Amino acid sequence: MKAIVYQKFGTADVLHIIEQPKPSIKADHILVKVKVFSINPMDWKIRKGEMTLMSGSKFPKRTGADFAGIVEEIGTSVSGFEIGDEVFGVVKNMMKEGVSAEYIAVPSSLIWRKPSDISFDKAASIPVVGTAAVSALEKMGNINAQTSILVNGATGGFGMFLLQLLKQKGANVTAVTSSRGVESAKKWGAATVLDYAKQDVLSNSATFDVVIDLSGKMGYKNARQIMKPKAIFLNPTPKPIEIPVSFFKNLFTAKKHIVILSSPSAQYTEILLDAVKDGLDIEVNKVFSFAQYKEAYQYAEQGGYIGKVVVEIE
Repeated sequence: MKAIVYQKFGTADVLHIIEQPKPSIKADHILVKVKVFSINPMDWKIRKGEMTLMSGSKFPKRTGADFAGIVEEIGTSVSGFEIGDEVFGVVKNMMKEGVSAEYIAVPSSLIWRKPSDISFDKAASIPVVGTAAVSALEKMGNINAQTSILVNGATGGFGMFLLQLLKQKGANVTAVTSSRGVESAKKWGAATVLDYAKQDVLSNSATFDVVIDLSGKMGYKNARQIMKPKAIFLNPTPKPIEIPVSFFKNLFTAKKHIVILSSPSAQYTEILLDAVKDGLDIEVNKVFSFAQYKEAYQYAEQGGYIGKVVVEIE
């Protein structure tokens, strides 16, 4: 089978296609013929060597964490699935595993049936950013119409899910996005939308109960300026050093810096599937072919697009 791998850390240019044996499966695993995998910011953070404390430096490495495809083979202890089922899922350890191949073997606990009314592209877009959005929602605690929330970088994949989940909670959301994302942010539930090219949210007089920085560009130090006295700053893209540092700083300040480290689970996925059933919008911005894998990552890393970017395996 063909697989996209890299043998050293670097830009998208280090990615290349090689031939590998089709994986064998354990008793509790399912072999999936991959039709689509999605691209997430963590993919290039790992590939650039920014997460080596967690990803390690053993090569070759694959890229990608969530996927959709068709069940090819079922482990002897697996029930509830049949060969030919249309499914979506995620790898167990996205720091050390990858889905960028024609076939992957994954524990059955991390695979779910694809809703029949959504495409493989949309299904592959759910697990990583959807789980992160549900986890962020949990970190916010009890929120309602009086809870003021700022979502910075609001119209990528993560923001797409988060804005819609917050809308269901009735929260008062301010979204910061590019000019091309303004209408999407409104559609997904933001009460106020700021175009960062025209308005600097840090110079705004408004303050917030929750600030979540999906762009990775604001940072806790800047966010403190617009946080209420007992507000929280949610950081879904932490540098490794920020994980222990935020814990100790929180002992001495009322403005908390909370790192989001989420793992897909059946509970989270059921929440997301219910939301999809209720009409949650999943926008796939661009679909690249397997042969265009370098262009796909270069496009995704530039940012500024709405929704998700995926790679389709013919």
